[in-house]
Amino acid sequence: MKMFLTIIGLFLSTICFSQIQVIQFNAGWNESNSVTWLPKLSDCKVGQIDIAKNKDAQSKYKIVVVPTIIIFNNGDEVKRYQANIMMQIEAKLEDVQHVVDETIMESF
Repeated sequence: MKMFLTIIGLFLSTICFSQIQVIQFNAGWNESNSVTWLPKLSDCKVGQIDIAKNKDAQSKYKIVVVPTIIIFNNGDEVKRYQANIMMQIEAKLEDVQHVVDETIMESF
């Protein structure tokens, strides 16, 4: 029974959490300002897009400054963090994780 509940729990967590994505948009020439803590986020998928190589993504997601971090839920933008004038993200791991956690809780 315990094994069955564990499998059900893993299945449900995969369904709930896999729809949340955190994507960092940056450019190769600004790599020194990339956010390095993105892989430490939990309960979401993370990714990176180089807008210098992917102009379509830059246009589609209206990226005007790099880096930019966007949190998506089922493809819809939930929150956006944009770099300051020094091209650095001021948001911290805890800030982004909090939004991810809130988004998960709202789905229940």
